Amino acid sequence: MFGLKNRRRRRARSRPTPASWGEILWANVPAFQRLPQEDRLELIDHIKVFIEEKRFEGINGQEITEEVRVTIAAQACMLLLHRDTDYYPRIRSILVYPERYVAPYKRQGPGGIVTEGTDTRLGEAWDSGYVVLSWCDVKRGGVEMHDGHNVVFHEFAHALDAESGFVDGAPALEKRELFRPWARMLAHELSDLRAASMRGLPTVLNKYGAQNEAEFFAVATEAFFERPAALRASNPEVYQHLGEYYRQDPAAWADQIE
Repeated sequence: MFGLKNRRRRRARSRPTPASWGEILWANVPAFQRLPQEDRLELIDHIKVFIEEKRFEGINGQEITEEVRVTIAAQACMLLLHRDTDYYPRIRSILVYPERYVAPYKRQGPGGIVTEGTDTRLGEAWDSGYVVLSWCDVKRGGVEMHDGHNVVFHEFAHALDAESGFVDGAPALEKRELFRPWARMLAHELSDLRAASMRGLPTVLNKYGAQNEAEFFAVATEAFFERPAALRASNPEVYQHLGEYYRQDPAAWADQIE
């Protein structure tokens, strides 16, 4: 089975790259321009496999065009560079709304009290194998590449987190001995973010990450790729651990995107 999958992926990577992809990447994912040439080529190969293996579904009238597929795939696959990857094996389909959407929620609070309602969302990742995205926010997140907000990075970071078997802020690390220092970093940095949030202090990390470990990992991933120099200065331990996990050093080209 793995041999067949690998052959399919090799065929996908060997196909000619459509000329239109360059225009889409330059317009919608300007971070692509900052990557070294070898990383651009690797990313394009990843995009080819991702598009072949994942189903894209338009919701509420959203048309699934080449632009939609390439823009989402490019940002999702930036998280995969330099690493052995199975291309988000838990994700089967990407549901794309034209804009932010309203979804129901059910939350359990203190004392076991359950509240229900609706809220407006940019995206979400489901345990059932779906990632949901707002197309207008996908485009905004790709173009505004220095504000620390990117819905594709955020939701696909949740997908990576889930590959360890739990969505708990600790993705599947390369070696077992890496989990303990990761857990120490996570506990310490999450505590600091919660304290800063309570006191109203400015932070490089989005305070949304103070909710729990999973959200911390997702917002830290956003900051790592979008505000790398600032994150390295303010949260060096977070930057170090994410750099080791993602095998990238985006601060090396931070002067061009900050």
